[in-house]
Amino acid sequence: MDALSRRTLLAAGAATAATLAAGCAEHGTGNGDPAGAPPVRASQSAATHADTPQPPATLIGDGSTSDTGPQPHQPETDQLEPGQTPPQFVVFSWDGAGELDNQLFSRFRKLAQDHDAKMTFFLSGIYALPESKKDLYHPPQHPVGASDIGYLSNEHVRATLQQVGDAWLEGHEIGTHFNGHFCGPTGGGRWSPEDWDSEIQQAMDFVMNWRTNTGYTDLPALPFDYRKELIGGRTPCLEGQRGLLPTAAKRGWRYDSSGPGGLQVWPQKIQGGALWDMPLQSIPFPGHSFQVLSMDYNIMYNQSGASTKGDTAKYDGWQTQARDSYLAGFQRAYTTNRAPMIIGNHFEQWNGGIYMNAVEDALKAIADKPDVRLVSFRQLVDWLEAQDTAVLRKLQSLAPGESPGGGWRTFLGGSGS
Repeated sequence: MDALSRRTLLAAGAATAATLAAGCAEHGTGNGDPAGAPPVRASQSAATHADTPQPPATLIGDGSTSDTGPQPHQPETDQLEPGQTPPQFVVFSWDGAGELDNQLFSRFRKLAQDHDAKMTFFLSGIYALPESKKDLYHPPQHPVGASDIGYLSNEHVRATLQQVGDAWLEGHEIGTHFNGHFCGPTGGGRWSPEDWDSEIQQAMDFVMNWRTNTGYTDLPALPFDYRKELIGGRTPCLEGQRGLLPTAAKRGWRYDSSGPGGLQVWPQKIQGGALWDMPLQSIPFPGHSFQVLSMDYNIMYNQSGASTKGDTAKYDGWQTQARDSYLAGFQRAYTTNRAPMIIGNHFEQWNGGIYMNAVEDALKAIADKPDVRLVSFRQLVDWLEAQDTAVLRKLQSLAPGESPGGGWRTFLGGSGS
């Protein structure tokens, strides 16, 4: 199912890709916190660059990146036994992934460490590029240096590079959120495959040449070869998937997470079988008859509209509603078809930071449940590709909220129910 088809699955009250376009301020100005929260002292950071030892490295190019061998902290890829209940996979993913004064990247790395979770960080390429070098960015169909999100300050570029390197060493995936975050009439929805190819190459170049572009010589090289690490992304405002997919397939990507409003079903391949389709999902929205997209912006939009500073008297209720929406989506999958749940968020402080608290509370509530695996998209794809194709077809046949007939032992070929 392509992105346009999936749009029709969004209930009337849920935020669509068009309303996502109205939220391009989600990544802030680059010079501070997007919603004006007070800075956090460095000593308060839960996870710091010094916490993670650096393995031996073979430097690449100008020394901005390096090959340090296989990524640490990756699970062994197992195959379902006949009749075995599938794991409940949950992917927490982050668009933009910059480290600002609020130190949300640090906060959620620490949360992941505490609960043996792995996540996917979709890094915006220009977050590795100082604003003084913005003329190096040639966005498709836009003037040189243009961007609908702000460039980070030099200090935030530095902090982001540190976080990205440490996140990879801890087992997290580094994907891409591309660069300038262009949406709407002049956005990625109108880009050609060639435009997307240019955008991807530039995002890779900024990550792989940060040492030259920033002049920082005291930071270690990123511990991965981005040419090998980058296997998927999420487009800004969930627009432009149709133009992106041919380029993603040609580049050997393994998945895409740009589709809005997917159902809670097992993933299938698109683009002639080249890529796994990993869209955000429509999940229950407590107190409403419609569903909402599994992303902080869409939940916020249905609570306070396009305003990131709504009625403070409603914050507690909105936070509970956001948490319960995630948990309702999880529970629907966990107790029925076990479809992987996909959650998308930003490092933001909308409505006083309630959505950061909500997603943290949701992760804590599900992390220790039996059969739950908190994984990156890369890890989920590895597991899917290790399964028997007949087993996958059976899993993919289950509708949202549909339990396997006769129980998992019967449904997946066990000896009894």
